[in-house]
Amino acid sequence: MSLVVALVGPTATGKSDLGLALAHALHGEVVNTDAMQLYRGMDIGTAKLALAEREGVPHHLLDVLEPWQDATVADYQLRARAALPEIAGRGARAVAVGGSGLYV
Repeated sequence: MSLVVALVGPTATGKSDLGLALAHALHGEVVNTDAMQLYRGMDIGTAKLALAEREGVPHHLLDVLEPWQDATVADYQLRARAALPEIAGRGARAVAVGGSGLYV
């Protein structure tokens, strides 16, 4: 498995913008590690980037759950472990970005 760059910190501190810059510089794809950004519709309070703000950089593990679904570490690990080899297979670097230490 290739090296993953991780950018973790509090909500609304510029992680998403820095993550995009890193993804551009490293030919990367962003992997969400924020527990609330997994949910569809949880956009404003989580500072989730809108599709237009993602600058064409592929983002993974965003909007993958409905608000009534439970998020578990085990489910997150399955999804992330599936995404990482796909990202590496495209010759890209995974850039993990989020405010939750739960998944990092």
